[in-house]
Parts: sequence; C-alpha cells; structure tokens
Amino acid sequence: MIFSKFSSEKFARNLRRYPAQFRQRLSSYRFYAYLAILGPGIIAANAGNDASGIATYSSVGAGFGYSLLWIFVPMTLSLIVVQEMCVRMGVVTGKGLADLIREQFGVRWTALVMLALLVANTGVIISEFVGIAQASELFGITRFITIPVTSLAIWWLVVKGTQKRVEQVFLAMSLVFFCYVVSAFLAKPDWAQVGGEIIRPTFSLNAAYLFTIMALIGTTITPFMQVYVQSSVVEKGLGKEDYQLARADVIVGTIFACLIAAFIVICTAATLNVRGVTELDSAATAAEALAPVAGVYAKYLFSVGLFGAAMLAMGVLPLATAYSLSEALGFEKGLAHSFREAPIFLGIFTSLIVVGATVALIPGIPQIKLLLVTQTINGLLLPIILIAIVSLVNNREIMGEYKNSFLFNCLAWTITIVVSCLSLLLIGTTIVDNF
Repeated sequence: MIFSKFSSEKFARNLRRYPAQFRQRLSSYRFYAYLAILGPGIIAANAGNDASGIATYSSVGAGFGYSLLWIFVPMTLSLIVVQEMCVRMGVVTGKGLADLIREQFGVRWTALVMLALLVANTGVIISEFVGIAQASELFGITRFITIPVTSLAIWWLVVKGTQKRVEQVFLAMSLVFFCYVVSAFLAKPDWAQVGGEIIRPTFSLNAAYLFTIMALIGTTITPFMQVYVQSSVVEKGLGKEDYQLARADVIVGTIFACLIAAFIVICTAATLNVRGVTELDSAATAAEALAPVAGVYAKYLFSVGLFGAAMLAMGVLPLATAYSLSEALGFEKGLAHSFREAPIFLGIFTSLIVVGATVALIPGIPQIKLLLVTQTINGLLLPIILIAIVSLVNNREIMGEYKNSFLFNCLAWTITIVVSCLSLLLIGTTIVDNF
C-alpha cells in the first residue's frame, strides 16, 4: 500500500502539485488502499455490540430515556484511543497483545490474565448463543435447530476459510446493524430532544444512574476487543507503512459502532420509556415490547439485528480467545493454518464453540446471572489490560518513534484511570446488590 506511507498532511501537500484529474485519480487509489486495509477496527468495535451489549443499551433507553446519550461522546473517544494504541503496536511490532505481555511482564502475569480472559470470554460466548436462540424463537424457530446450524456455520467459516474470506463475512455481518437505525426511525423519536441530550450532559448522583453509566462503559470497552484488533492487524500483515490507514479503520469502525449503540437507546427510549416499561431482562424482551408501539416490523428488525450481532460476536470472541492463549503459550496461530499446522489455536476455537452451543441448549439457562459473573471478571481484567497497553505503547525499545506523544499519553492515562475506577466500582456495586 504505497499511498499509506504518507501522512494525511504530506499527502495533501503533494496532491496540490499535480493537475486536478491526476489528483482525483490519486485520491481514488488512496480510497482503494483504505478498502484493502478495512476490517480489524470495524469488526472489533461492532463485536462489542453483542447480545449482552444490546440488552444493556435497550435497558438504558427504557430506564433513562434520552438522558444518557451524552455519554456516547466520551465513550467513543475513549474506545478510539484504546483501539488505536493496539493497532499501532500491531503494525510496529508485528506481535499480538498477549505476545507482548508475555515478553515484557513474564509468564506468571500472562497466565493469570489469560485464565481470566478464558473464563470471561467463555461466559460471554454462551450468552451469544443464548441471544441467537432468543432471536430465532421470536420468529418461531426453535433453538435446537438454530444453535447447531449457526455454530457449525461459524466453525466451518473459520476452520476451512481463509483470513480474507473470514474478514469479508464478518464485515458483511456488520451491515445487519443498520436494522437498528431503521428501527429507531420507525419509533418516531423527538429528534430535537435527542440532539439536546447529546450536546447537553446531565449528571446525577443517583446510584442507579451511576451504575448504568458504569455498565455502559464496561459494555463498550472490553478486553477481548483489544486482543482481537491487534492480533487481526498482525495476521493481516500490516506494517508501519499501513499505520495511517489502519488508524482510519479504527476511527471509522468505532464511530459506526457507537452510533449504532446510540440508535438502540433512541429506539427503546422512544417506545418503551414513554410507556413506563423501564425494566428488561434481555434484548429479546425489548424486541417483543417494541411491537405494540412501533409495529411488528420494528420488532422483527430489532430481532434480525440481535441475531446478526450475536453471530458476529460468536465468531470474534472465540477467535480473540484462541489468538490470546496461543500467543501467550507460544503456539502457532492464524486463520491461514490447518488443524495439523495450528492444532492448539483451532482446537481452542472449536472447544469454545462446542461448549457455548452445548450450554446454551440447556433449558432455563440463567443468562442474567451468567452475564453478571462474566461482567465482574471483565471488570477486574480491564484495568490490567489497559495499564499493560499504555505501558507497552510507551516502551521506546519496542515502539521507537511510534510511542505515545506527551499529550496523547495524558489522554490515554486519564482514560485508563477513569475507566479502571468505574470498572472496579461497578464490581463493588454488583457484589453489594447481590448480597
């Protein structure tokens, strides 16, 4: 990608030297270069809008209306900063996050972090299968058909497909999130009020209000996203010359994912909050509740979005886990390898699919309790991951001139401290509420 070698400023200066027709052609080449690199940032950010994320956003809209939309602005900025650091480490070092943690912090810390990541991700994978089951049952299709079929489809795609094919399918799955945009417009919200709540932050010391903000942040910035985006960039073979375009991919993907989350809040606020429906136990419940107000089409669009979101996360989460464990243990990894070449990597992926599908088939699986446990583990793990990321990206030995600038570092450490404190506070609140 020769055009990605230029910074955006240098590129703009160089363009002015050439005739308009040539400048237009050069710009189109740059656009195609971006399309070639497109993928890791968009997929990682959208995978965060999984079944549990959709349930959280729906609960926010139902319980608080539009009043928490402002929080998506700082959340979007925070996720861009964190994802950008991981992408930068990937293109500069050519190594995944778990690889760097093992090399810089030792095997014991790595083993502890990877064990926590394995347990947390397994719980979330099960919840994704439950989300698929709930979405399909809204269309009258039993989970005993959809779970085996979807799990086999995802397994076949990853194990038998190429890295390029897997990425293309994951990107195509991301398009299903537009269902939430349509659902929001069908709900006919007060757009003037929506705009006002976005630009005019409101704050409350109410315990439920604070808990909801913490849950939103915990849902949006999760450890598996950082692991996946860095490993994905490395496997794609992106180098320093691709940094500018890879960073653009992160920014575009994060903004898109956070806009979709905001549309989910808008949709449920306009339909459920106004009717006094403030408590939801799943995203499927939110879809059912939409029908009396926004119509049956909104219900089915919401359900299609839930199904697609759970499918995407069901593929990304096991992959992120397989990447991290294989990197930490020093085993061969990558979608280009067969079972014979990378048995541990593909074995971990296969095992997680089997466990997730099997447990989700158990009738009456307590999804909310399962999510509380995994949220608690992720909440403990997130500060460790964030501190490791900022520490690694500031290591001149491995990053050289690509280490954080002073101003970027101030922003990164502020985000790390705030998000870590909120995560730990969320855990404490959850434990107190349960006991």
